[in-house]
Amino acid sequence: MKFIKYILFICVLLVQAGCSVTKNIPEGEYVIFQNDITGLDQVNQGDLYPLLIQEPNTRIPLTNISLGVNIYRFGKNFYDSAKVAGKLELKKEALDSIRRARGENPDNRKLIKKQDKLESRVESLEKKAEFGNLVMRTGNPATVLDSADTKVSTTEIRNYLYNRGYMDVSTNFKVETKKKKAFVTYEVEENEPYLIDSIYVRSDNEEILGLLNSSKPESHLKLHENYNQNNIVAERNRIEDLLKNNGFFMFSKSFIEYNVFQDTSKKSVVIEELIRKPTFAEKHEVYTIDSIYFRVNPPSNDFIDQKISRSYRDIDFSFYKDRYSEKIFSSRVFLDSGNVYNRSEVLESQRQLNNLDLFRFVNISFDTVGTSLTAKIQTQPNQKYQLTNQLGLSITEQLPGPFFSASLRNRNFFRAGEILEFNFRAGLEGVASATDQGVYQSREIGTSASVIFPRFLMPFSPRSLERYGRYNPNTRTLIGFNYTNRPEYTRSGLNGLISYTWATRSNRQQYTFNLLDINYIRTPQITQDFLDVLEELANQGNNLIWSFLPSIVSSISGQTIINFNRYGEFETNRSSLLKLFVESGGTSFNFFNAPSNNETTDFARFQWLKLQADFRKYLPIDKKQTFAYRLNFGIAQPYGVSNGILPYEKYFFAGGGTSIRAWQARRLGPGSYTPPLNENGYFDYRFEQPSEMIIESMLEYRRKLVGYFDMALFIDAGNAWNIGVEDSRPGGDFRINRFYKEIAVGTGIGLRMDFDFLIIRLDMATKAIDPARPEGERWILNKLSFKRPLGEKGQTVFNFGIGYPF
Repeated sequence: MKFIKYILFICVLLVQAGCSVTKNIPEGEYVIFQNDITGLDQVNQGDLYPLLIQEPNTRIPLTNISLGVNIYRFGKNFYDSAKVAGKLELKKEALDSIRRARGENPDNRKLIKKQDKLESRVESLEKKAEFGNLVMRTGNPATVLDSADTKVSTTEIRNYLYNRGYMDVSTNFKVETKKKKAFVTYEVEENEPYLIDSIYVRSDNEEILGLLNSSKPESHLKLHENYNQNNIVAERNRIEDLLKNNGFFMFSKSFIEYNVFQDTSKKSVVIEELIRKPTFAEKHEVYTIDSIYFRVNPPSNDFIDQKISRSYRDIDFSFYKDRYSEKIFSSRVFLDSGNVYNRSEVLESQRQLNNLDLFRFVNISFDTVGTSLTAKIQTQPNQKYQLTNQLGLSITEQLPGPFFSASLRNRNFFRAGEILEFNFRAGLEGVASATDQGVYQSREIGTSASVIFPRFLMPFSPRSLERYGRYNPNTRTLIGFNYTNRPEYTRSGLNGLISYTWATRSNRQQYTFNLLDINYIRTPQITQDFLDVLEELANQGNNLIWSFLPSIVSSISGQTIINFNRYGEFETNRSSLLKLFVESGGTSFNFFNAPSNNETTDFARFQWLKLQADFRKYLPIDKKQTFAYRLNFGIAQPYGVSNGILPYEKYFFAGGGTSIRAWQARRLGPGSYTPPLNENGYFDYRFEQPSEMIIESMLEYRRKLVGYFDMALFIDAGNAWNIGVEDSRPGGDFRINRFYKEIAVGTGIGLRMDFDFLIIRLDMATKAIDPARPEGERWILNKLSFKRPLGEKGQTVFNFGIGYPF
């Protein structure tokens, strides 16, 4: 065994030497191996590293190997720059020829098609000539030291610090070389920052001065704080918004001038904020909206003579056909005749009209006469019918499966902005069997028809349209059918829904209220093996079998999503998201006598209360590194006629690609329940583990590697429990004095391919703490060894997913 280890160690050294980032670097050149910034006292180093033009290649820790460089070098073996340049020249000549031909015949479809094809080809070849072939662009070349770039980086650091108040900053750099490696140190001396001593605002316009003085608390420039040029840019934008939202239609930030006077003895600055006069008038004037015109232009000249004119709420409407509701449109227009101009209301009107999904475009322009404005809203209708097809892969448990979906939209169905929508979806997916080992395909078909009203159907207040229009209100009525075919059972459901949705103006908060969600569920076929499992559980006191009886499941629910700083875009800003969900099921049973589940055996009835809170946080370190974490809590309590049973779809399940990843999907818990052993002596994870309470947390470190490739290190912790004692699963009930001992912990590493429009994820997770084992034996990470790098059987789980786990 020792001999094998030595052989492997020697092989690793040989691979490292062959794939070294410094391999084949010409004499006299050096690869940048490390950048350091020293001398900083008050400024964060992480803010300065992105300013460096040359960055070291990302390497495998403790090695001299860069995956990106090796990919680039591999691709370069198949790249001929002269051949690419020759092809590019030929394609450009062909493109010029086509363009000349089109000049003589501009409407020739064949020429248009050829030109588009050639333009796309030229663009591709230009990209290839500049950056190499696809393999080379996936990787990156070795970063060779360039002293000119190093000097520019030094200047960038100095300018950055100067603009943030360190006006006496000094910068320098030094380079140390060793075996084709360059170690660059940027030496910074910050010195004392300059503070804002005073701010003077100058303007001949008393009205503007009054607005600026009244809004001082919102100013980005604060006395006795560090001078920062970014704050001046932000303050200029704030003043422009302030004035445009208070009637100054012709004002722009070009009229705002800042003069900064530096006092080197006091280490302070005096800022003069000057509002310049316009060149087209004596002073900046406040503009008032005189009239509003709303026009729906015809899609073609065929309808030019079919013009309908109406007036509603002081808005003059002009439609090319009598098929639109002026009341709906006016509820999304927040401009009023006689009011001063407000840019925020203009942008909000444009956004809310676009939200109707009725128009191809919405343009709002203004004509001026003196200080009066005529608002002109120009739109063109979207296509009446829209058919959308999708073909792709989906995954919820283990293996991805293909799906096909189709959607047909009929816009303006009742001539008041409604949308009639038909949806169909069919898919296959790999999931774990409940009665047999292995993975098989689950077939699912779903179809639905819905009508989306761009308003609240209730309340019926005459002013409700205008009152709620700025919140993008929608009412969805839906009827749908779902069919699932698994080897253990087939399950079908008929669903009806009445749902309200709305959002705040900033879209920061989104609300959904399901006034009625009713489902008729049947399980017409259950295999004898699965029925034996359910009956065995029933004999032990677990009435899960009731979840597979015919039932009508109805509920009222509400959901709030609070999005802080656009969570989900995953850019350079910190962001977070909080999702709250509450549900009351079978509420109507409280108002009349209904038999409970223990009094009948042919039909199941359910009553329950459910609450879930899901919090997610995204914390970027720099452009390449981020932290993200998630906290999720949920509880569902059956009561009344349910006889302690929930509808199967309302249970919580722990484990899987978006939960505790070291356990198979829906197989963790509950609590410290120990699954039975299979014939090989390992835990039998064939059965899903429904639970009534869940607590889980996930922490992930994400880092960009090279090209499309990213990596992640993660730790997941959590479990699911039952509220009461269940004899069939001892240890599965939640208890304050022991639940913290039953927290399952998994850790692992992930590889992601980020194509912007699609993220493919592969996670390898290993169980570290397994609560299913006896106390004192739950730490099992030590079972990993050189001989068994994945631990014992079932300890390491691979998860394939689309998108981030959270």
